[in-house]
Amino acid sequence: MNFDWLAESGLSLLPEFLTALAIGLLIGLERERNPTAKGGLRTFAIIVLTGAAAAAFAIPSVIAVGLAAVAFTMIAAYYHHHEEWHERDPGTTTIAAAIACYLLGAMALSGRLQLAVTLSIIMTALLYFKAELGGFARMLERRDLISILQFTVVTFIVLPLLPDREFGPYAVLNPRHIWHMVILISGVSLAGYVALRAVGGERGAVLLGLFGGLVSSTATTLAYSRYARKDAELIDLSVTVILTANMVLLLLVLLATILAPDILAMLAPVMGAALAAGIAVYAVSRPGSVKGKPLTMPEIANPTELRTALGFAFFYALVLLLAAWLVDIAGSTGVYAVALVSGLTDVDAITLSSLRMFRLGNLMAAQVTTTIVLAVIANTVFKLGIVLIGGGRVLFRRCLPLLAAVGAGAGAGLVFFT
Repeated sequence: MNFDWLAESGLSLLPEFLTALAIGLLIGLERERNPTAKGGLRTFAIIVLTGAAAAAFAIPSVIAVGLAAVAFTMIAAYYHHHEEWHERDPGTTTIAAAIACYLLGAMALSGRLQLAVTLSIIMTALLYFKAELGGFARMLERRDLISILQFTVVTFIVLPLLPDREFGPYAVLNPRHIWHMVILISGVSLAGYVALRAVGGERGAVLLGLFGGLVSSTATTLAYSRYARKDAELIDLSVTVILTANMVLLLLVLLATILAPDILAMLAPVMGAALAAGIAVYAVSRPGSVKGKPLTMPEIANPTELRTALGFAFFYALVLLLAAWLVDIAGSTGVYAVALVSGLTDVDAITLSSLRMFRLGNLMAAQVTTTIVLAVIANTVFKLGIVLIGGGRVLFRRCLPLLAAVGAGAGAGLVFFT
């Protein structure tokens, strides 16, 4: 849209001021609903326009004076009834929101309009979901907070310190890229871990299987196999959780293709065939109702423990180096052997390493797809062994059709689509 006429009339900054006003109205609308807040639509609209006007002068001291005035005014509004200060909500959230609103208005007039709008939406969401955020925080235990802190250290402190270039034989070991894999795995695992804690044992076996699969499909399979062996009445529950967790594994493989989007066109149909086969069998032989039975959450170690992260980094680098060496001396047959062996216990490392080799040009798309499918099949066979040994023959017979269908679907998809 052409705003030349605004410039000619001296109103060239009007769009920015209107956007700033919208920011103030958005935040003020949320505060208007809070009966203890000494500020609503009008107050926050005026505050944001004050910040915008101060920024329009392009003088830092004017912005600073305006900020101090807004902060002093809001604090005084709450402190006015000092005898009630300790008995009522001190209003620190509204005071902070007013100061932030002023600064967002200043940002809107300082060439950061899109950022100001984005931050205002985020801030409004934080204000609105106070009860949910408070309940979530109270749900977390000390070890959960430690886990979150460890993840932030891994992501925002360790990663920037690592060099972004290739080292070692075949130039396939990039420290920063290897750490990206750690962040990807631990991030997905942490999300599943926290969600699993939130769901607990009350929301349904499918959700437990979903979040358990995000944490670790192998650990979930082992845990619920043991539950089924201890209590025959938990077999239906265990079947649902185990099968759901192992279907999630296929989705995580597809998620990993964000590292190499060019391979998605070939890998998606193959994994889709495995998913379709599994869903078809699940629909036909759906486990019976598990209502009325307590849903027990598996005891899964915190996925962001430093030892776990370092262990995965080492294993991933080892698989990457071993695969490159075997490809060099034996062609694609070498990496297929690595897939079969490493896939017995973990699909993530061989999946991510093969995608990395694809990006480096060491493997073709068909070879990567074959590698991942072999790892999935090997991992499926391994889990069937876990179910048989850990859960017994009844659980094994219940899980066998779907897990076998997933392996067969992946194999058929590989043959047909590659």
